[in-house]
Amino acid sequence: MKKKLRDFHVVIERDEDDWLVASVPQIPGCHTQAKSYDTLMKRIREAIEVCLGVEGVEPEKTEFVGVQCVKV
Repeated sequence: MKKKLRDFHVVIERDEDDWLVASVPQIPGCHTQAKSYDTLMKRIREAIEVCLGVEGVEPEKTEFVGVQCVKV
């Protein structure tokens, strides 16, 4: 039987050293970094699989609404 795939929202930012940093808000502590987008996507999939493999870790049930930049 084929495993049911789930959707996760990934936030991607670029840090001061030009690294791409990906985080999954639905899974606290699930993040990774890479220099290229393709590598980042591979690594965040791996990070999600690892986080979901840890006993007791369940993704939060959230709905993506959007991203807004606020200047203060």
